[in-house]
Amino acid sequence: MSKVKYYYDPDTLSYRKIEPKKSKRYRNIAFFFLGSFLFGLLSLILLLNTNLINTPRELSLQREVKNFELQFELLDKKMEQIEDVLANVEDRDNNIYRLYFEANPIPEEQRRAGFGGINRYKALEGFNNSEMVIATTKRLDIIKKQITIQSKSLDEITKLAEEKEKLLAAIPAIQPLNNENLTRMASGYGWRSDPFTKARKKHWGMDFTAPKGTPIYASGDGKISRADNNASGYGKHIRIDHGYGYMSLYAHLSQYNVKRGQKVKRGDLIGFVGNTGRSEAPHLHYEVWKEKDRINPINFYYGSLTPEEFENMLKYANQENQSLD
Repeated sequence: MSKVKYYYDPDTLSYRKIEPKKSKRYRNIAFFFLGSFLFGLLSLILLLNTNLINTPRELSLQREVKNFELQFELLDKKMEQIEDVLANVEDRDNNIYRLYFEANPIPEEQRRAGFGGINRYKALEGFNNSEMVIATTKRLDIIKKQITIQSKSLDEITKLAEEKEKLLAAIPAIQPLNNENLTRMASGYGWRSDPFTKARKKHWGMDFTAPKGTPIYASGDGKISRADNNASGYGKHIRIDHGYGYMSLYAHLSQYNVKRGQKVKRGDLIGFVGNTGRSEAPHLHYEVWKEKDRINPINFYYGSLTPEEFENMLKYANQENQSLD
């Protein structure tokens, strides 16, 4: 209730009530309503900027944010599963596949390295959940990089496997004569007595005694590099270039079943046993070369002999007898 003011009237010697002017009253009423309006507006603004009152739009946005947070949680779990699967694949890649094919393992730092240089995530900064969004995006980028590296590694392993398969097929790995056609293993690799001079000299291959015309087979995949009678002492002979530094030689043949430049597979018929060149009796002289050095062929029969047959061959091959050429 507003205060009542009085003034002293000397004429009447009494106090009189001060009556406010109508304009001032209206002004006070106007100020009251204006003040009330401003107070109400300010209160509304303050309330709208708190969590006490939310507009429908804000409520909708809040629901969307919560939904996105839930989606991020689910995405995080899925990424954990992907990371576990990738870790398993990477472990097998490094410790089985690459090890088997003699390839260097891919370092862990290379597989999980981040991205240096400029800030790739600047556009994601400044939001309420920026840290979560940036962390998730970084994990996704690293996973994508891991998958790319692993994909390239598996491509490399595939090529190595194909090359390994070719190598295994190319290595001279079988006996060039069938056991049923073989009379005996006459002489092995090493120092032997020369059949003509009787002098002790190095015998660079293995001699297989067999009747003239016995089939001779390619001991590995390759290409016929020579099929002629132009090498001293070998008579009619065949040379197969197997690649990877390997070459096999078949000497003293009676006739050829292949020609120079022809591609052959392991087990293909290439010629027949004979007695041409510097030879004492019908037999096959067989040599294996690696990087232009002649090596002992007995180390390459793992593809066609049983353990017992290999043991017998080893026993005869180590005897220092007389060679047939």
